[in-house]
Amino acid sequence: MSYLSSRVLSPASPNEAALLLEAHALQAGSAWGCQYSSSAEYDAALIAERRAAGIYGPKRQRRQLLTAACAVAAGLAVIIAVIQLL
Repeated sequence: MSYLSSRVLSPASPNEAALLLEAHALQAGSAWGCQYSSSAEYDAALIAERRAAGIYGPKRQRRQLLTAACAVAAGLAVIIAVIQLL
């Protein structure tokens, strides 16, 4: 049993998991049955592994940020309008 095949069962870190995905992709050309049926499937698996590892950072929720910014702007506009009426 080679070192690589013994590590396939339990990768120690997310980086090792990504490296294993790349190793599987390199071996795919010489195998009869490939673990990934297309490069799109491989890319999706690689991105999923990297997201799980936190490489891409937290997901940003733009809609909530935009809503909060609009609410703050509307609040400031109301405050300015009230101050000008006084």
